Amino acid sequence: MTPRQTPAQHAPELRAAARHLGRRRFLTLTGAAAALAFTVNLPTAGTAAAAELDPARIADDPFTLGVASGDPLPGSVLLWTRLAPAPFQPDGGLPARRVPVAWEVALDEGFRRVVRRGTTTAHPEYHHTVHVQVDGLAENRAYHYRFRTGRWISPAGRTRTAPGTGAGVSALTFGVVSCQRYDQGYWTAYRHLAQEDVDVVFHLGDYLYEYAVDSSAGARGYATGTLPGHFDHETVTLEDYRLRYALYKTDADLAAAHAAHPFVVTWDDHETENNYADGTPENSVPPEEFLLRRAAAYRAYWENMPLRRPQLPDGPDLQLYRRLHWGRLAQFDVLDTRQYRSDQAYGDGWQFPGPESEDPSRTLTGATQERWLLDGWRRSRAVWNVVPQQVTFSQRYNSTTLPSKVSMDSWDGYPASRERVLAGAEAAGIENLMVLTGDVHVHYGFDVKRDFGDPGSKTLGTEIVTSSVSSGGNGSAQPANWATYLAANPHLRFYNGQRGYVTVTLGAEAARADFRTVPYVTTPDAPLTTAASFVTEVGDQGLKPA
Repeated sequence: MTPRQTPAQHAPELRAAARHLGRRRFLTLTGAAAALAFTVNLPTAGTAAAAELDPARIADDPFTLGVASGDPLPGSVLLWTRLAPAPFQPDGGLPARRVPVAWEVALDEGFRRVVRRGTTTAHPEYHHTVHVQVDGLAENRAYHYRFRTGRWISPAGRTRTAPGTGAGVSALTFGVVSCQRYDQGYWTAYRHLAQEDVDVVFHLGDYLYEYAVDSSAGARGYATGTLPGHFDHETVTLEDYRLRYALYKTDADLAAAHAAHPFVVTWDDHETENNYADGTPENSVPPEEFLLRRAAAYRAYWENMPLRRPQLPDGPDLQLYRRLHWGRLAQFDVLDTRQYRSDQAYGDGWQFPGPESEDPSRTLTGATQERWLLDGWRRSRAVWNVVPQQVTFSQRYNSTTLPSKVSMDSWDGYPASRERVLAGAEAAGIENLMVLTGDVHVHYGFDVKRDFGDPGSKTLGTEIVTSSVSSGGNGSAQPANWATYLAANPHLRFYNGQRGYVTVTLGAEAARADFRTVPYVTTPDAPLTTAASFVTEVGDQGLKPA
């Protein structure tokens, strides 16, 4: 928990409208659509016909925030950019007019063999962000892409499509990242990731942090006054969140990683507010106030991520969980463990488990998403079933003395929810399960046990937890609790507290996880080291040193 800054305020008329709607009507969205639409500037029938800006009048480079791609499908990919000649201004340096943007996709980085091109519109209602779904491409192939408006050409990006759902695929390599707090260090890890030979990157949450960033960017130590004062308060309004994404996306190392690889993203808590649960905020504010904030945060998230149209938010709701395939080799079930969860038991934090946390009705995913996950496993024919999600799935004791406290924000705080998922995986005959996790700012490698209370029980799969890119500062290879955690959790095979990311290679016979680390983040240009490598074999799950 972090103490609150005095937040920016929503407009008085929006606050009054939200209070008038009442909690129940707000939570069900009955009668709330108009107020929420106004809050997040959703286009209305008239605004879609706003005047068009002549791109020749754009005097400064509008592609200051780079390019990105995401959610690769067979023969299809989503391309993203945003026009912002002045990214630290609320309007991005553009008037509230539509801007035509041309795009092209080529087989070569010189764009001599262009295979698809077109023109789209950057709407002011979407903060001049662009989401282009390009279909009709070859399956399982790398492409290069770029955008153009007026005399300006964006940086070029490289992306790829997925293989056909039934295609035989020998291998897939992906990166795993999370937790990039701007004011706690440089993102050199992203520069190294940009140079990795990976097919796709999974971002598991905390892409953005809501906390104030002072003019010297905290641990980055810029000259005082470098950043504008409007970053120096917590994000609450739509304008706040949009500006914070602009700050983050000006980072050259992050931009390089986005340009190099397609991303598959899911959020955790800080994209909205620390440790919120469904409609329950961290602190005691009226629920209608929090849902206004959630609507703004979700809107800004969709605008700034390479997400497809089905993920467009509806007020304070956004269906982020979704399923991707990589031929017959892998099925990816991307979860959202924040939007639908029961409130954390016992006031959150590390607590002893008890009747409140062990209530069988408690859920981390919500009933609908849980059914979707288990139904998808029953239909899966993939060699690997991979679950990119946010918080630590495996049991994690912080003491060798029982009973031990556990984190109420992780799956340990929702043991009935975890049991339903494990039982569902076993019933579906899932033999090669891999859970991908972020959140905790350390590298972990777990064996996922059918019964965590019995070290001899069946190992259903593995959990790969990536450390943060910068959150938490420099870290250390062996944190103070390193020996205790390894002794208290016999299924914990690896623990490292430095910053970095993980690369995973899936094959027909085994998977390999390489835990990459950098020794420091408070100064740039840190070297990259592979702290450890593990393999888990098809049909014989469990992490073994490579």
